[in-house]
Amino acid sequence: MRIDPNLIGFDIDGVVSDTSEAFLRILKQKYGIGNIQETDITEFNVSECLNISPTTVDNVFDILLRNPIEADLKPMPDAVAVLSEIARQAPLTFITARPEKSPIADWLEHILGPETYSNVRLIAMGDHDGKADHIIKCGLKYFIDDRHQTCQNLVQHGITPLVFSQPWNKGRHNLRSISSWLEVRELCV
Repeated sequence: MRIDPNLIGFDIDGVVSDTSEAFLRILKQKYGIGNIQETDITEFNVSECLNISPTTVDNVFDILLRNPIEADLKPMPDAVAVLSEIARQAPLTFITARPEKSPIADWLEHILGPETYSNVRLIAMGDHDGKADHIIKCGLKYFIDDRHQTCQNLVQHGITPLVFSQPWNKGRHNLRSISSWLEVRELCV
């Protein structure tokens, strides 16, 4: 399978950003809860699988949503290098369920650098559902997301999803999965 870089888009959290690492780190630093591993996060909605108050979960995610740079949100391994390579061939399109564009736009520019970021198209839609409409409007045929429900919905709209493997989506779908940004490079560069 070879994907034209002009035809692929990316989710951010759990795909480009290592949101689970930041979540667990903030949970430990701010709330003293350090006995949870990434593999314990078996549901996309972490409140459904962790014995932590929903208020605490919301507070941690609020930190990550409002100021990802200050929260030291890190990119997934090899994401920056691969995205920079793709950006030399095509615009980078990110479609995220984050409600506010500005904080994640600043983070993307921070990690990618101004040159690569100048070739970015970013849509912050504030909802996990409805990505298909934005993907179609952008003229994309492929999309990488970590939420299996989103990916299954994309199939119904004629979009080929690639599920970025995470503990919360393993064994929950029969779609094509990728487990690293090096696999993305093999497909697109």
